Amino acid sequence: MPRPRRRSAKAGPGHASSGRARGRPRVHGEAWTKVTVVLFNRQIAQLDRLTADIRGRSGSALSRTEVIRALVDAMTQSGLDLTTSLSEADLRRRLIKRLTAYSS
Repeated sequence: MPRPRRRSAKAGPGHASSGRARGRPRVHGEAWTKVTVVLFNRQIAQLDRLTADIRGRSGSALSRTEVIRALVDAMTQSGLDLTTSLSEADLRRRLIKRLTAYSS
């Protein structure tokens, strides 16, 4: 049986010295779940390059997670029917076709 965690005197929703809650500030306005996904090293490098380029051009610091969430939301809101995709490669082809249609 796992041992229960002990709470320090400062643990909890904040402590008297700062009046602030512990941990990262809440930035989500909706329910969320932490998940683990496997990406290829080249995909991580591409995400890192993109976030660095965004920071360099706009000064805004987006995280990998924010980029991935934006891509998922854009895909689902695009109206593109992806339910007949046969494979990851087929899905990728359909998305590239849709994205390049708008960039021309």
